[in-house]
Amino acid sequence: MPDELNGKRVAILVADGFEQVEMTKPKEALEQAGAKTDIVSPVKNEVQAWKHFDKADRFRVDVALDAADPSDYDALLLPGGVANPDQLRVIPAAVEFVNSFFEAGKPVAAICHGPWLLAEADVVQGRKLTSWPSLQTDLKNAGASWIDQEVVTDRGLVTSRKPDDIPAFNRKMIEEFREGIREPEPAGGSRSTQR
Repeated sequence: MPDELNGKRVAILVADGFEQVEMTKPKEALEQAGAKTDIVSPVKNEVQAWKHFDKADRFRVDVALDAADPSDYDALLLPGGVANPDQLRVIPAAVEFVNSFFEAGKPVAAICHGPWLLAEADVVQGRKLTSWPSLQTDLKNAGASWIDQEVVTDRGLVTSRKPDDIPAFNRKMIEEFREGIREPEPAGGSRSTQR
C-alpha cells in the first residue's frame, strides 16, 4: 500500500562497498510505501556501490554520519556487501548510531552482511536472525540464534540472507517499520531472553 509509511523517516547507513541492489530495492520499496529515506555515510558527498565483486554506481550521501541524529529517524536500514559493514564496524560513530535505534526501540532491517554491524553494536544477544551464511559463526558467538530462512523477524529486527530474499525482506521491513517503536532495549546491549 502506497501510504503505509507516510510521515516515517528512514536512515540507510552505508560505507563504500555496499551491495547496490540491497540498498536500491529496499529504498525503492520504502519510498513507494510513503517513507522519506536518507543515505547516511561516513563517506563525504558520494558513496560507491558494488555488484558482487565489481564497482557499480555511486550515490549521493544525504547526511554525513557525523551530522546524523538518530532521533530524527523512525527506522534504520543496513544493506550488505562484504566491505560495507566491515568498514562501518570499526567506526565508533557508526556503531553508536546503530545502537541508538535499539536503545530507543526503533525497528531495524539488515540484509546479507549487514548483521555484522549488529554484532559489533552488541545488539544480537538472545535474538533470532539470519544473514549471509558465512556470518553465522560470528553471530552465534555474539549470542544470536541464527536461522537459515529468507526472512527472520524478532522484536522489530528484520534480517534476510541475500539479494534473492529481497521481496520477502521488503514486505517484512515495511510491516515492522509501520508498527514502529517497541519496548526499548536496556543500555549496553539487548535483552538475553527470547520471546
